[in-house]
Amino acid sequence: MSFWEYANPVKFMALSGRVLPFATVLAISCLLTGLVWGFFFTADDFKQGSTVKIIFLHVPAALMAINIWLMMLVASLIWLVRRHHVSALAARAAAPIGITMTLIALFTGAIWGKPMWGTYWAWDPRLTSFMILFVFYLGYAALWQAVEDDDTAADLTSILCMVGSVFALLSRYAVNLWNQGLHQAATLTATKQSPIDASYYYPLLVCIVGFITLFITLVLLRTRMHIRLRRTRALLAREAAQ
Repeated sequence: MSFWEYANPVKFMALSGRVLPFATVLAISCLLTGLVWGFFFTADDFKQGSTVKIIFLHVPAALMAINIWLMMLVASLIWLVRRHHVSALAARAAAPIGITMTLIALFTGAIWGKPMWGTYWAWDPRLTSFMILFVFYLGYAALWQAVEDDDTAADLTSILCMVGSVFALLSRYAVNLWNQGLHQAATLTATKQSPIDASYYYPLLVCIVGFITLFITLVLLRTRMHIRLRRTRALLAREAAQ
């Protein structure tokens, strides 16, 4: 069975309907386990005190903010190349979730930054690129609302998504590209051992899985909603033409 068969709205609705209950249960379980474990069953850091526990919200939210935009990029490219409406609607569905994740990351980062850096905000390379990414998220969502024709909106937002992907990548790698700035290097890396203690590392991993499965749950729900809205508009237009 080809992967592209699920670009058919009927098959996508059937598959997502089966996946949603499991994704929802997994998201709730991981979020509850990870956050309770992290906030209530880990010791305070010897330098940062209890503020270090913001890591269990800040890191997963920042990770998702960047990767949601990259997911939107892939979906947008699929739309531009293959013209599958489900991919365009999935990208549209992901945008508000990405906005929320970016806000959580910025807000928790400001709270964490005040006791550590002595300021809520600095024009650090990563922080600045992250703020620009947030503006692109807002512009993406606004463009969908501003253009009446869905296909035209999908074309324009796909182009915007490609441009914004530069800042998504900068948000991830700005610390590696520029030495100046307050923000520390990546907390989790695939190439070397994590610099954080195991007592924080494992609940953080559970929280990240929780955020990922929460995103999957929400994007499936919102994509299903947009497919139904598209069907409704098509039926209303057909009735009006008769």
